[in-house]
Amino acid sequence: MHITIADIAQLIEGELVGSGQMEITGCAGLKEAREGDLSFLANPKYEPLAKESKAGAILVPRQMALAGKTIIRVNHPSLAFSKVIDHFLKDAPPLISVGIHPTALIAKDAKIGKNVAIGPYVIIESKAVIGEGTLIYAHSYVGHGTRVGAGCLIYPHVTLREKISVGKRVIIHSGTVIGSDGYGYVTVEGRHMKIPQVGGVVIEDDVEIGANVTIDRARFDQTTIGEGTKIDNLVQIAHNVTIGKHCLIVAQVGISGSTQIGNHVILAGQAGVVGHLTIGDGAVVGAQSGVSKSIKSGGQVFGTPAQPLREAFKTNAHIQRLDHYVQWIQELRKRVEELEKKDAKND
Repeated sequence: MHITIADIAQLIEGELVGSGQMEITGCAGLKEAREGDLSFLANPKYEPLAKESKAGAILVPRQMALAGKTIIRVNHPSLAFSKVIDHFLKDAPPLISVGIHPTALIAKDAKIGKNVAIGPYVIIESKAVIGEGTLIYAHSYVGHGTRVGAGCLIYPHVTLREKISVGKRVIIHSGTVIGSDGYGYVTVEGRHMKIPQVGGVVIEDDVEIGANVTIDRARFDQTTIGEGTKIDNLVQIAHNVTIGKHCLIVAQVGISGSTQIGNHVILAGQAGVVGHLTIGDGAVVGAQSGVSKSIKSGGQVFGTPAQPLREAFKTNAHIQRLDHYVQWIQELRKRVEELEKKDAKND
């Protein structure tokens, strides 16, 4: 990476404040940056860290000034920083070469698009379709009749079972299993009998799925992940769940069967959602919350069981004062007992 600060400002359509002559040779966070590095400040609360940073140049919001620092003002510093990195990565050698590795096992009737890369020991079953420009890393599995769209990136050890539909530009990280059987049983005479899970999974365009995620196939129809949704690591999504567009599902979330989740919903880390609920558009569920009732559009909840945010914070504040309340109640009880003794003497 070798580019002047002035060239970077031009690349990201930013406003340069300071000298643009220095050559930037790397990118780093504010704390780790050294002279010659480019960094960024997206959140104003980290301004003291930016003032101490040794970075050669810092991307900042349009309205911000940093005395004594060379800065580039942009609308979205984090996004602009990513654009700079992407600019240099585009010339980097690919981690996997276009073509089919000789150890890959591909069914004769599978359809493979142009400019596809298929790594060592990949298995692609009968009637599967792989779209143009998709990269599939080593030891991944694509099941019977599964369709993967163009421009996808599938990292090692991903399993796409049968009857899965993956859209365009989808990223799936290592260890993820899509299309595992839903957790469905009926108890007959004390024995748990398996209910067949014969549906599929639909992953729409521009979805990213983290490592070790499991998305179960539907019992009959489809489990669906909407366009642009981003799923973190270690998430469990059960059968017949529908997740809308552009949602954020953070690590260790568990979503039970047949739950309907709207667009632009945020489920924070370790949130749990029971089955057959509806979570409306734009709702936010706080970390480690247990959702047992449906949430209206725009609702913000927290706690177990999840409550509206203001009520949850009030309840939590009272819980933090339990020792005080216990002491207060004990004092009141003592005073009541003393008053009762006086009344008894007077009688």
